Amino acid sequence: MNKNEFIDKCNEIEKLIRTEFSFSQEKMSEILGISKKTLVEIEKGRSSLGWTGSIALCTLFSDSKILWSTFGGEPTDIIQALAFSHTERVYPKTMGGHVWWRQIEERYGYKIQQNIISQHYRILNAQDERVYSSFDLEEIKLHLEQL
Repeated sequence: MNKNEFIDKCNEIEKLIRTEFSFSQEKMSEILGISKKTLVEIEKGRSSLGWTGSIALCTLFSDSKILWSTFGGEPTDIIQALAFSHTERVYPKTMGGHVWWRQIEERYGYKIQQNIISQHYRILNAQDERVYSSFDLEEIKLHLEQL
């Protein structure tokens, strides 16, 4: 998944999320900080939330069942993987990936896991803290070798 694919998914599910939370177009546009006209255009497929609007949607509605099922868990994982690709970052502790993650390999006390929905990868240390994430498996393996 790349940023454009992520944005496209957010555009596709915005109306479903709005319905999930029982918001009118007027209220949803106010929450997202866009005009009602822009929201209508997004829902008709004529406009886009863009990167910032997609992040706002995922952040403000992070408890949405639709978001979780679309992206295979917490959407901020994907946002961070896309935003910080090829960049070092300190991540908070995870729950170990019992629901949305499959283990690819374990080496040196670290685990490489792949999200079953978004297909992005992450490295967890022995305490289940995320060390690195990327959509590129070769980049993940190279990073693991450097740890």
